Amino acid sequence: MGRGSGFVSVVGLVMLLSVAALGQVAELQQSVVGVFESAAPAVVHITVRGTAENFMMQPVPVEGTGSGFLYDSDGHIVTNYHVVEGAEEITVSFDRVECCPATVVGLDPSTDLAVILVNPNNLPTPLALADSDRIHVGQFVVAIGNPFGLEQAMTFGIVSALGRVIQSPDGRFVGEAIQTDATINPGNSGGPLLDLQGRVVGVASQIISPVRGSSGIGFAIPSNTVVRVADALIRDGRYAHPYLGLSGYGLSPELIQLFRQNDVALPFETGVMVTRVVADGPAVMAGLQAAEMALQVGGFDVPIGGDIILSINGNAVTSMLEVILYLDLETQVGDTVLLSILRNDEPLELPLVLGDRPDSVFSEGMAP
Repeated sequence: MGRGSGFVSVVGLVMLLSVAALGQVAELQQSVVGVFESAAPAVVHITVRGTAENFMMQPVPVEGTGSGFLYDSDGHIVTNYHVVEGAEEITVSFDRVECCPATVVGLDPSTDLAVILVNPNNLPTPLALADSDRIHVGQFVVAIGNPFGLEQAMTFGIVSALGRVIQSPDGRFVGEAIQTDATINPGNSGGPLLDLQGRVVGVASQIISPVRGSSGIGFAIPSNTVVRVADALIRDGRYAHPYLGLSGYGLSPELIQLFRQNDVALPFETGVMVTRVVADGPAVMAGLQAAEMALQVGGFDVPIGGDIILSINGNAVTSMLEVILYLDLETQVGDTVLLSILRNDEPLELPLVLGDRPDSVFSEGMAP
């Protein structure tokens, strides 16, 4: 066989590979088109109206928009808490057609989720939800919503990372958030992030951007969290968060540096120092003891002498953030957890029955 025939064979192989690649692209494109055609009818445009005070402390009308999706055939719609927060009037549009007024069923600022309700007559098919524990980094996803009020817009991307921690509207944290490079802009909030089977894997919630527009870093509340919270909001009007009834601190890099700069020995090596406990709360009932002394370090009073929580149910904790995330992701109100602690350098194990976190906990400056 001569050189010419070999060259032809190589060219033929390249052409075959190109045709195969084009076929795969066409198949992917058709999958994306199919997701939009099947899911978009259940994605809603939410308009909220209310009042706010201007610089002269006078009430003025305000209006905002966001997204959401039909959760069930009873007319329940899932969106973000921050989309409907403080709304006096909520209107929902399906597929560019203003449908109907909506009422709030339940709100949970700690997960930035809300459920609203519309009349269930003549509604499209609700969206199915995937198991967010089974998605992977690199998986294709699409976001459908109403960026900047432009209805029924879809963007395409991948799952960029899993297990991100984002701050919620009430200052707490949402764990297991999904990071995506699918474009998310103001107005997308509350809309679904979907896999290529058209199932919801998350609810678009936040972006990181210096210009309030997409910079390729968006976050979604995972679908397993959505199911857990939305079902409770529909059933009870609220989501019960597990509660220890204490506050404390771990050894952050900044705190360690403060101690070292002032040549002061660290008060403990690992874990979370209990600094306050709520009267008659779960921590007190379990026998936990809070700090009763303070050590002045570099002009700051650092509480010392309290119990040090080393682990919860065998899971080591080194910060209050880790405590909060473990409680929210792995436990529920009424569960008994086993706390491994140090008290005066002596190891102890204390069972604690988790309470229902009161709404007043933040005004009192308490953590879990």
